[in-house]
Amino acid sequence: MRTLFLAIISIFLLTSCGSSKTAYKKPASNKTDRIIQQAQAFAGTRYKFGGTTSRGMDCSGLIYVAFQKEQIVLPRVSRDMATKGKRVKQSKVEKGDLVFFRTNKSSRRINHVGLVTAVNDGQIYFIHATTSKGVLTSSLDERYWRNAFVQARRVI
Repeated sequence: MRTLFLAIISIFLLTSCGSSKTAYKKPASNKTDRIIQQAQAFAGTRYKFGGTTSRGMDCSGLIYVAFQKEQIVLPRVSRDMATKGKRVKQSKVEKGDLVFFRTNKSSRRINHVGLVTAVNDGQIYFIHATTSKGVLTSSLDERYWRNAFVQARRVI
């Protein structure tokens, strides 16, 4: 009986210490993962035109800051970012690539950028800052983003 009691207490002690509300994030092992992790640290940050901090962020500011942490200097404006690196076909997009959009139908200029965080079964996920919801991850399969998509570029 004593053995059973000790076994139950041991199981309780081993399992009770394992729960925590704070998840441990393993440090990213390569440059692309570190850039993505840096951008994801701003998830939920409100939108602010010209913003580059946790107090407010715009789409190009998010990309600019994330890449800057890895000593990769990009232009500050999305349409200028769209001239850097190598153009990539949508079917060849990888995590770490930049995706560019034209969301203003009355203009032919690129005015939005996102960072690809994952590609799963051909579905492209990207983090970006929107005026309505701030910094979040979206899918290129969403109709709005699919219709606004202009190009993808690889700068890493």
